Amino acid sequence: MGVERMDCRNWDEDAYRESILREREALTRTIFRATFAPNANPNPNSGHVATASSDGSIASYSISSCLACGCGTARGEKNWLTAEPDFLTQGHDGPAYDVRFYGEGDDSLLLSCGDDGRVIGWKWKEIIGSETPTEGKKVFMALLNSINKSRRNFVNKTFYPLAFYLLPSIQYGRISAIGPWGALSPIPENNALAVDCQGSIYAAAGDSRAYCWDVEKGVVKTVFKGHSNYLHCIAACKLSKQIITGSEDGTARIWDCTAGKCIQIIDPIPDKIANTSYPCVSCIAVDSSESWLACGKGQSLSIWNLPARECVFSVTTQACVQDVLFDNNQILAVGAEPLLTRFNINGEILSQIQCAPQSVFSISSHPSGVTAVSGYGALVDIISQFGSHSCTFRCRSI
Repeated sequence: MGVERMDCRNWDEDAYRESILREREALTRTIFRATFAPNANPNPNSGHVATASSDGSIASYSISSCLACGCGTARGEKNWLTAEPDFLTQGHDGPAYDVRFYGEGDDSLLLSCGDDGRVIGWKWKEIIGSETPTEGKKVFMALLNSINKSRRNFVNKTFYPLAFYLLPSIQYGRISAIGPWGALSPIPENNALAVDCQGSIYAAAGDSRAYCWDVEKGVVKTVFKGHSNYLHCIAACKLSKQIITGSEDGTARIWDCTAGKCIQIIDPIPDKIANTSYPCVSCIAVDSSESWLACGKGQSLSIWNLPARECVFSVTTQACVQDVLFDNNQILAVGAEPLLTRFNINGEILSQIQCAPQSVFSISSHPSGVTAVSGYGALVDIISQFGSHSCTFRCRSI
């Protein structure tokens, strides 16, 4: 038996190299966003998680299916199980940075944005209603591999191979600014999305502007100009009809959506470290009452009272803050470390939970109190309201 294992006469060097490359690519991919899908059932284990990956793929994972295949028990830095998605598509040419849901329930749209400057959407009820037989999935994967290989020879051509052959319901095109002599600027990436569920989608772009898209007409309604560097994040205030943007220029701006003008500039300057090493506002969040704003800027987190336009507290963190959200009267923050930190409204740390990704890029909350974090290594870690890890899995690559 040992001699047979050492027999190198059938050794396939090319297959071995390709397997090593695939393994390394899987370990170095990043899930920039994982978010819970709308679900009438209050049990989070019956729902889905949608993801946006650095390989440009958009996927949906059934939590119950992940638990059934053992993702709730296998733990270890190198032995995370790879989950099989219910929906997988090459959504973008280049990394996909954000996914959001527009609308309510099964009638909502799954939206994504990425490095190619597009905003794409699928009908969620079509995604969860899609069923592909095993043989059909094999045919699809063979076709997908063929298309991906041919991409190298067709750099300027855009391919959208879609799992389950599901075409996007909406697709908003790229925007190029007109420069001197009518020259078009490079197409800016879309780094983040926000929705107001009243006919508008907002995109934070790499040309230092934010764009408001009309969902029905698929045209830009408003362009928000004022930042001096590209935008990292965006949040919509539905009650006040405002949006808030965070930029590489180190400021957050509050915009009036009706007039399209900036009405307030917030400059979080918590300490010298954040101001020199990490000048950008990397993440923002607004609470449900739209009275509080959280800003992550470098190794600091600041909370602002929006009606008073003043900073309530600012704390220094051990690593750069990369995402933040409000959970009732508490603040959840993640960053360039494997920790989920919970603060109270006074800036005191209530708890810190170890996460699977060594660097966490997104955090999403479920109405039941369950939290999903995602990040480096293509990992998604679902954490219960009691701090235990209920489901951890590695996302499938395209």
